[in-house]
Amino acid sequence: MLKKISGLSSGRRQKETAAEKKQRKIEAVRELRSKFNVSDLTKLSGIPRSSFYYIETHPKQDKHKEERELVKQIYHANKGRYGYRRITLEFRYRGLTTNHKVIQKLMHEEHIVCKVRQHKYNSYKGQVGKVAPNLLNRDFSTTKPNEKWVTDVTQFNIFGTKLYLSPILDLHDQSLISWNLSDSPNYAQTVDMLEKAFSKIPDGTNLILHSDQGWQYQMYDYRKRLKDKGIRQSMSRKGNCLDNAVMENFFGLLKSELLYLQKFKSVEHFKKELTEYLSWYNEKRIKTKLKGMTPLQFRNQSLKLA
Repeated sequence: MLKKISGLSSGRRQKETAAEKKQRKIEAVRELRSKFNVSDLTKLSGIPRSSFYYIETHPKQDKHKEERELVKQIYHANKGRYGYRRITLEFRYRGLTTNHKVIQKLMHEEHIVCKVRQHKYNSYKGQVGKVAPNLLNRDFSTTKPNEKWVTDVTQFNIFGTKLYLSPILDLHDQSLISWNLSDSPNYAQTVDMLEKAFSKIPDGTNLILHSDQGWQYQMYDYRKRLKDKGIRQSMSRKGNCLDNAVMENFFGLLKSELLYLQKFKSVEHFKKELTEYLSWYNEKRIKTKLKGMTPLQFRNQSLKLA
């Protein structure tokens, strides 16, 4: 209490604006008025008593009331996965030109934060087949869809049950081409993922499919399937995750936006939420690097121009 009383007569604090100083003193008077005379408090603070009573009877209107509600709506609709940049983009899509700094401020005032970023699965078992050259060589740039794909496997540990996700991403738009979820990292999972992906492209595209040196990617059958489809195989150098950085980033994003963000009731509940997330990622999750479009929006636009 003594600190609040002394604060009434103190000058402006470091980096404190005149308006912030006035607001601080008004709040102190408001808190102390039940124990002290308002006239004495306002005199000590240097705020005219009439000004204090006017402020008390004429509360300031929230000029950003509608924007504040929309920020909360967008945030919760996307399960806390959007920060101010994506919320700003959502505002733009709705024809609103609210400045990103205003959105940051509103999120701060509402205590809204993007709730972002388990054991990493390693499929490397030594050289059990043939290791392909690193054709990708960390060049993640593309000029069109279906030019460079990447794949890998990640592990989830849910209620003591291990699940394995094997997806393919297109580097052009970072869209999910195909994926398979399995309770075992077996070769059947890899084949299913490939068959789903192959059904979406013609033969002879000459695209690059990049992976690490996992055992499944060294198998003769895997290499033959790629060759028969007209796909060039590429592999990271041993133990070098940066050679497949885009896929690593996707797995990090997936776990931060789903695994670490939500609570699951069961393994089946997790599978359901994962399926919904992967659809949401492709169809709804806007990316600043894709000119504010979703992966599928950008992909469809690129395919029309190709």
